[in-house]
Amino acid sequence: MPCFCFLPICGSHVLSTILVIDDDDLLRKSFEKLLIEEGYDVKSAPSGESGLAVIRDKLPDLVILDMRLPGLNGFETFQAIHEFEPKLPVIIMTAYGTTETAIEATKMGAFDYILKPFDIPDMLFQIREALDAGRFMRSPVGINTSPEKSFREALIGRSKPMQDVYKAIGRVSTTDATILIRGESGTGKELVARAIYNHSLRASKPFLVINCVAIPEALLESELFGYEKGAFTGASYRRIGKVEQANRGTLFLDEIGDMPFSIQSKILRLLQEKSIERLGGRETIPVDARIIAATNRDLENALAEGRFREDLYYRLKVVTIWLPPLRERTSDIPLLVNFFLSRYAAEMAMANPGITKEAVSVLSTYPWPGNVRELANTLQKAIIFNRGMPINGVVISQAISAQAPGSGIRRDNSDEAIRQWVRERIMSEPAEGLFDKCVDRFARIVVSEALSLTGGNRSQSAKLLGLSRPTLHSKIEKFGLKFQTSVKEE
Repeated sequence: MPCFCFLPICGSHVLSTILVIDDDDLLRKSFEKLLIEEGYDVKSAPSGESGLAVIRDKLPDLVILDMRLPGLNGFETFQAIHEFEPKLPVIIMTAYGTTETAIEATKMGAFDYILKPFDIPDMLFQIREALDAGRFMRSPVGINTSPEKSFREALIGRSKPMQDVYKAIGRVSTTDATILIRGESGTGKELVARAIYNHSLRASKPFLVINCVAIPEALLESELFGYEKGAFTGASYRRIGKVEQANRGTLFLDEIGDMPFSIQSKILRLLQEKSIERLGGRETIPVDARIIAATNRDLENALAEGRFREDLYYRLKVVTIWLPPLRERTSDIPLLVNFFLSRYAAEMAMANPGITKEAVSVLSTYPWPGNVRELANTLQKAIIFNRGMPINGVVISQAISAQAPGSGIRRDNSDEAIRQWVRERIMSEPAEGLFDKCVDRFARIVVSEALSLTGGNRSQSAKLLGLSRPTLHSKIEKFGLKFQTSVKEE
């Protein structure tokens, strides 16, 4: 079996670096152990002064900062960090007694704050969110860039529909107009939002993303607008929402067509009056945030059915940018193929395998219901399956059929088989520990299949599953999986 050809490159496979600034030696060591196990590169500093020295020497991707420090206190340290690099995300650690100071730092641009003692899963979630926000703010979106350039993400295409998109981005970027981006799933709506932000007058200010369909309705309102202490059971301190955090910056409301009707009126007020109220509060808080929204929904149909407010609809569509589906710009497919092959080969630390004309022809005639996202996923699978050899039409056809919507009948049958297996376990086995046993059974299969697809390469398997390598390693050990590695590890 051929081996991957690995090349030394700089790319997104490099670990995210997190700097922990805290004078508590035990806490810093605990953080280092936890975050290293999660696959992060960790640096630490016992004071604000030493933390700033680390930042100036090599800028990290995220700072976790305690409020109570010797010498420069946490607030002063945050101000210095923010002045040096305003796009560097900072998570504040605070005790109840210093919550107000943390809130002030958040208003000034800190990503968020978390109370000590904190819940580890919550902290890890905040870290992932902050790293994503930092990447969005500090990684520009290229437009028609060549794959050799350093842009990891780009809007690619020279077709007439894409030229119209580029022109619209150029015209609206330097204004504060509210923008509605429309298009099918997978067309690149978030990339357009980020490109507008990158070229806007607010590019040095926060860019925050809220996915209106990913957050449960019960939590979405507090996530957007924050809450006052005592607003509901469990609200033991004041919380700043994402709208307020985006003050002077840009707030991207993704999937706004799925926003609950009960929250739409508050977004309307934000657009009309540039102000909000926190949950449980009476204070009117002025907010200067530019709103960019996106949806793949038929908003006109939602209006007719009473699921979307008409007044909000007209407030949002001050400027509308329509993204074309990939089937309407097939002339761009060769450019996209070249970009994604170069990107994924770099991320996998291997040489670009190349692609045959026959394979490009197959790609150009497929209708792509999942649009650019589906094309990218197909090419990523093709690189993995083909083990570094040039990608031909057969490999592409197999990669397409593996995820094509037409295979839904097989997936439905598979789902029913899984349901039947679960029913049998529930009826025949003791209840104690049954849930964990079922989850582990399927997790073992998922990990095993990923290892099988990559020839036992743990680094590639971790990337396929969206896991850190230490997490994957622990699952391999837990399930007793043994694989003969046929490719060189990174």
